[in-house]
Amino acid sequence: MTVRVAMFTLLVDDYERGIAFYRDALGLRLIEDTPMGGGKRWVVLEGAGGSRMLLAKAVGPEQSAAVGRQTGGRVGFFLETVDFARDHAALLGHGVTFLEAPRHEPYGTVAVFEDPFGNKWDMIEPKR
Repeated sequence: MTVRVAMFTLLVDDYERGIAFYRDALGLRLIEDTPMGGGKRWVVLEGAGGSRMLLAKAVGPEQSAAVGRQTGGRVGFFLETVDFARDHAALLGHGVTFLEAPRHEPYGTVAVFEDPFGNKWDMIEPKR
């Protein structure tokens, strides 16, 4: 069997805030924003290499409580770069909050940042 993860869903509390961050700060491309009725939208952003993220506006108390904590407080998402210093500076320029200084690990250069919803991300430049 040959499979790939085509897309994942990320709960947000506001579509516009999510689009603004993931498109404008992280550089993902908004490829679809289709109204679904009742305030729901099909909002898909795409990264290099075809990775896709569906933004889903939280509905109800259970989903609202999960916004920003979908991975239980762990780093759950990974943004890979080929130029850590350049992209780290760009994210800082967009007001992205890094939770630590960049560090060098055996697998590459990495730093944890937080999106506006509270999700933790690793930005990593893998060792080549």
